[in-house]
Formats: sequence, C-alpha cells, structure tokens
Amino acid sequence: MRGMNTLATASSSSSALMVFGIANCDTVKKARSWLTEHGVSHVFHDFKKLGVPAELLPGWIAAVGWEPLLNRKGTTWRKLDPSIQADVIDADSAVAVIKSNPSVVKRPVVAWPNGQITVGFDATQWLGLIA
Repeated sequence: MRGMNTLATASSSSSALMVFGIANCDTVKKARSWLTEHGVSHVFHDFKKLGVPAELLPGWIAAVGWEPLLNRKGTTWRKLDPSIQADVIDADSAVAVIKSNPSVVKRPVVAWPNGQITVGFDATQWLGLIA
C-alpha cells in the first residue's frame, strides 16, 4: 500500500484518471501501457512539457506526504547540489525543489477518479483501484 492514501484531493471532482509524469520515463511508459491494456482511459500530463502543476502539490502532499513524492534514488536528485538536498527538510522545501526540478518527482503520480493519489506503479494495487 506504499504510496497510496485514501484522502480526497481538491481535484477529486474530476472523473478523468490523470497520470502525471515524464513521457520517456520507463515506469510511466509501463504504467500507461498497463492502463491501456486494462481498458482504462486516462489523461497524461507531461512534466517536461507542462511542468508540475503547483496547484495540485498541496493535495498530493496531503494525500501521500512529501517524502514519497521525491525520487531520492533518481538521477535528478543525485545531480542536485548536496546543499540543496540537505535543505529539503519539510513539505515547503520539497515543493521548492519540485517546482525547479520536475524530474525529481517519483513517477507516475496518478489522480484516480475516486480522489485517491498514488505514487509509482504497482499493478496489484492498481487492479484494486480499477475494479
């Protein structure tokens, strides 16, 4: 159940499943293919083209916490100056880094029609969400 919380977000009134990430990310590709294979229509928001939607970050953080949103194992994080990494100590500092480095977000972030937010791809978890 890692990366999932049942808290509703401010955007939970939307009925479209939203996938947020980067088009060339292998995990995002796998997740989008899985959704298509299971007949789940979705709207894709590319961080590289459209940026991270700053207005949604508070809802994501409320749902899953700021730590799961940061991909501390990824190349973008590792390339950040150590002083920037050390300054990420709470939600506000995480949001600042996310806004300036969209690739630091663990992907995909999915906003499910029922208001749930998940981070990362977990086929078993997702089967329960599409049922």
